[in-house]
Amino acid sequence: MAGRGWGSDQGEDAAIGVSERSLFAPLPLPSPLLPDPGQAPLQADVAASVPVAETGRIVRVRRQISLTSLPRLRHSVNTAASLELDRGVAFLLVPVCLAIGAIGYFSLTAEPDFARPVAVVILTGICALVSRSWPKTHLCFMAALLCALGLLAAKVETWRAGTQMLGSEISTQVTGRVVSLDRMETGRIRLTIDVTSTARPKLRYAPERVRLSARKIPADVTAGSLITGYAKLLPPTGPVRPDSYDFSFDSYFAGIGGSGFFLGNPKLVVNDDGDMPLPARISSSVENAREGIADHIRASVGGAEGEIAAALIVGVRAGIPDEINEAMRRTGIYHIISISGLHMALVAGTIMGLLRGAFALFPDFSARRPVKKYAAAAALFSIAAYLIISGVVVAAERSFIMLAVMLIAVLFDRAALTMRNLAISAIAVIVVSPHEVVGPSFQMSFAATAALVGAYAGWADHRAGKARPPPPKRSVPGFLTRKFLLAATGLAMTSIIAGSATTLFAIWHFQRVSPLSLFANLAVMPIVTVVMFLAVASALLMPFGLDWPALYLMGKGLTMMIAISGWISERSPVDGVGLISQQSVLLVAIALVIATMATTWLRLAALPFALAGLLTVSDTRTPDVLISEDARLVALPIGGGELAVSRERPNEFTVDNWKRALTSETIVVPEVFDNSDGQFDVADAVDLPLGSPFYCSSGVCVARHMSGAIIAYVEDRKDAWKACGFAELIVINDATAYDACHNPLVLVITKRQLARKGSAAVFFDRQSATTPATISFAVDSPYRPWHTQRKYSREARGLAPFKKPEKPAANPQPPQ
Repeated sequence: MAGRGWGSDQGEDAAIGVSERSLFAPLPLPSPLLPDPGQAPLQADVAASVPVAETGRIVRVRRQISLTSLPRLRHSVNTAASLELDRGVAFLLVPVCLAIGAIGYFSLTAEPDFARPVAVVILTGICALVSRSWPKTHLCFMAALLCALGLLAAKVETWRAGTQMLGSEISTQVTGRVVSLDRMETGRIRLTIDVTSTARPKLRYAPERVRLSARKIPADVTAGSLITGYAKLLPPTGPVRPDSYDFSFDSYFAGIGGSGFFLGNPKLVVNDDGDMPLPARISSSVENAREGIADHIRASVGGAEGEIAAALIVGVRAGIPDEINEAMRRTGIYHIISISGLHMALVAGTIMGLLRGAFALFPDFSARRPVKKYAAAAALFSIAAYLIISGVVVAAERSFIMLAVMLIAVLFDRAALTMRNLAISAIAVIVVSPHEVVGPSFQMSFAATAALVGAYAGWADHRAGKARPPPPKRSVPGFLTRKFLLAATGLAMTSIIAGSATTLFAIWHFQRVSPLSLFANLAVMPIVTVVMFLAVASALLMPFGLDWPALYLMGKGLTMMIAISGWISERSPVDGVGLISQQSVLLVAIALVIATMATTWLRLAALPFALAGLLTVSDTRTPDVLISEDARLVALPIGGGELAVSRERPNEFTVDNWKRALTSETIVVPEVFDNSDGQFDVADAVDLPLGSPFYCSSGVCVARHMSGAIIAYVEDRKDAWKACGFAELIVINDATAYDACHNPLVLVITKRQLARKGSAAVFFDRQSATTPATISFAVDSPYRPWHTQRKYSREARGLAPFKKPEKPAANPQPPQ
């Protein structure tokens, strides 16, 4: 009874579901290169004017070019734009406009007061209300209103956060309540503490929450415990180089006002008479449950596999060894560790699959009840519990919103996987946490999801327009082989699409790529799918004490995953790719928005933006010298993939970031010469060959850049004059220092400047030796709220480090 149409729609290859685009009649859009149907006389005239000898493709191309005109192109654009509006593209652009407003706020050079964004919102709102009779003008004012609302939302979030940041390094007695604790891979314990009091000295502007590490803590310390100990507190640090990740920005919106470490082991305060508020009590209970589950998983699985299993189930990943983290980053599978959309989707899919399979055992009940909605409701409850038990981190919170919107759409008989639902989740995230828009997590996750949804919609439209015969009958091996190939192809295309959409964002934020990520994901994702299924099973069986088989198999799967990632990482080329231009990322983002949201031929407008973005990737200049914000480290590339540094034991995190930014592979530490041996004198710096590392003598370290410029690093300001005669750049690690050279061709940077303006990048003029070097700092002034604390440190005020007074001798001798 099934004819050709039945076989094409209901075969195993048929796309099941209704596309939102099919709700609108497919209007025939006139191509800008082809005539309208009503233009037959013009077509005849043109055909008659073509010489008889000209035939074939040349005639057709000339005919199309001759029929192309600006009025026809304008008409085609207007028709396509009208259809895009009918299909709801205006709503899809709502989060884009909100994000533009939020990014605009965080890009301002000075903090605006509330009156300005409120006035802009009111003004654009009135203009949008008045212009309702003019559709195009109304759309423009609505876009401006949404951008203004995004800016206002960011301003409100900044005011609401109001984190009290520590201004200067200090040691004090800290007493506070434990919010969370993480056991690090090094054996130390990192505690997040809500500070209740400080003493010796008592801080007048104490931060409300700090993050401290300790070698050892009392065994009965849990979340909610009150502890005390003498600790060294440090203010939040800024970017390690200009245009890099700002840690003080993240700390401000996370509510962390300072960090540091206990100088001894903290003690538990037994007489805790304070009553915990209800939110803190609930949070402590959840945190203790997380830690208890994590300890149970570690004890059952053991080793690095236990740490990864704890990260997948409860989001505790501080104990994963660094070499495994680095291997997964190099192979592009580190997203497996961070609880995000992948994990939420696997949990929801597992719950829905199990419940629908269970309902299928009762056909009478399934025929009368909407069992799909029951399964969706159970999946929604499951991912909500998963979000809470995983610690409500930002990535998991965003993924929960996205998946919850899709599951709620199923409950209300709507298509689950659409760009509209993605837009709703993006709006929710931007309204709740506008600062996430400028972070890599938001940008990469939404770029990947939008690209996948857009590609799926385009593929569905392509398949819907083709009639397919019923699939031929196949043997069981042939059927299984075909399914395997389809699954592998789908996984490969998913990895390619998501990777292509996020590559430039990853390079901009991390200066690294994973060349073998496609092969790593193809090899690991089947294992991860089974591992997450076992994780869900272990979570369901854990209350009954029957989770050990699932955890055992989960550990074996993670062993395979670690081995595969390590093997591929050893064969992966260097992943550091250096800096790229900001405009290239912006252009590619515009191209991605157009390509994923447009449904007509207007999506071709994404091509020039994408091409311009790719052509301007290298349109940026690499710094010649990088200087840390504490003035303790200077680095410069000296050729051959080597990075010369000014200290024998540089900060590892800073150096790793600089190596990726400057595309260097190894570091070269300075060589120190004794003043008495006469082997090297600072005056010999003019004779150093190009690309010389740092040589230290007489309190001065000198190096020579590939351009010929000489860089000097000085610890004491009294030695700075020694380098004035030959150095183009002098860095003085002394807050009391001043420019002792008084030479406009010599750039002198002091510790006070770096303390106030953050890390620095220096650029030499390679065309002219008489042009002074230029410098770019990471922090602009006037300060934004997350940088205000910088002006209160001793270094920023030009003061020497605080020194404790020496204790008098036990038996002082009387004066003679």
